[in-house]
Amino acid sequence: MVREVSAGGVVVRRAAEEWQLAVIEPQKDPASALTGSAKKKTSQKMLLALPKGLVDPGEKPEQTAVREVAEETGLTAVPITKLGDTKYAYVRSWGGKERVFKIVSFYLFRYQSGEIDVIAPEMRIEVKRALWIPLKDAARELAYRGEKDMVRRAQTYLTAHPEL
Repeated sequence: MVREVSAGGVVVRRAAEEWQLAVIEPQKDPASALTGSAKKKTSQKMLLALPKGLVDPGEKPEQTAVREVAEETGLTAVPITKLGDTKYAYVRSWGGKERVFKIVSFYLFRYQSGEIDVIAPEMRIEVKRALWIPLKDAARELAYRGEKDMVRRAQTYLTAHPEL
């Protein structure tokens, strides 16, 4: 079984009286990102996820999370703490259809600067768009169980640390 190690970020900011979370809508069909030819399905639910990606050789997971947050959302954010790891297996839909065991380390970040969804054109093959959503709704809105758990951990951390 192939092993993959990734890292990602739970990026929060305070807006008015609530916390907001930076999320991405991954590109479902990479070809449509390049050609713009995909037909929109109005009944299809938007898939939301946290920014994350593979740890590069020589890179620490926290560095990967900082890089992926910037690349996929357009934001600069400051790491606060590690929230934990998610572990799962999947079968690749490309190449030799290998079975992959994946570990993703997630970190809590505080937004520092940047405008959401202002990302490099070459990132559009991966990210359809990035947006802010209310943190209180995130566990319901995110697509993946492990990421929902990381958001709950972030909420617990923020409640325990009101000085943030």
